[in-house]
Amino acid sequence: MQPSELRQRFRAVLSGDACVTPGSVFDPISARIAADIGFETGIFAGSTASLTVLGAPDLIVLTLSEFAEQIRRIIRAADLPLLVDADHGYGNALNVMRTVQELETAGVSAMTIEDTELPRPYGDGTTRLVSLAEGLGKIRGALAARADPALVIVARTSAMTVSGLDEAAARARTYTEAGADALFFTGVTSLEQLRAIQAVSPLPIILGGGTPGDAAALAAHGVRIALQGHAPIFAAMQAVHATLSAMRAGMPASELPGQPAPDMVRQWTRAASYVAATKDFLAG
Repeated sequence: MQPSELRQRFRAVLSGDACVTPGSVFDPISARIAADIGFETGIFAGSTASLTVLGAPDLIVLTLSEFAEQIRRIIRAADLPLLVDADHGYGNALNVMRTVQELETAGVSAMTIEDTELPRPYGDGTTRLVSLAEGLGKIRGALAARADPALVIVARTSAMTVSGLDEAAARARTYTEAGADALFFTGVTSLEQLRAIQAVSPLPIILGGGTPGDAAALAAHGVRIALQGHAPIFAAMQAVHATLSAMRAGMPASELPGQPAPDMVRQWTRAASYVAATKDFLAG
């Protein structure tokens, strides 16, 4: 499926009337599994990318090129609209423009650009926001840089956590007026906060972290996507540890628990297509 088609599918989620949970993916196989299960969209987070590519915590040490390369691998493998966490856009508004160009070329359906001061500067480590003017410049730059108008630019703010509802509403209003396609919030703890956001912006809302209601309540308050963390990669880490520990202890491979059935492995690796290609192009 072409990136433009996947982007239209993502936009259909945003324009719908339901709140969906994205599948947290981190590599080609996890993306295929999410697509096969039926997730409407996937999410590739900056924290997950740092774990996958570097084996490092989420301290913004991953580079744009490393992020984009893993995205290409994921998108090439699965017909799954992918929302990615582009953090602060890897710098100022000019860097944001470059980020949009690279990630659009990689095939993403949507990306968040946030207004948190990243990476951590010298000092006490307190989470701070960039100025509203700088945040606005980043969103305007992101919108100017995209080539495909179907690509979704999501303005992400931590204002609810850092400064409170009034600042979050002010930034929501400003980013909406700039032309953002959706708003992403962390730190929302009540439906009242969502109603306040709805009062200043008609844009669909994406929530990160804990959610203040069930899917029906969130949908009624403009939320179209609600993240539920990134458990799959942590579950995969635990499974690898358990399996390697059992092997190190001498357990025979035939007795290792938690192994997928061979037909599932064939499905996830799309083995049938390789068998067909071998027959068509390598047969003597």
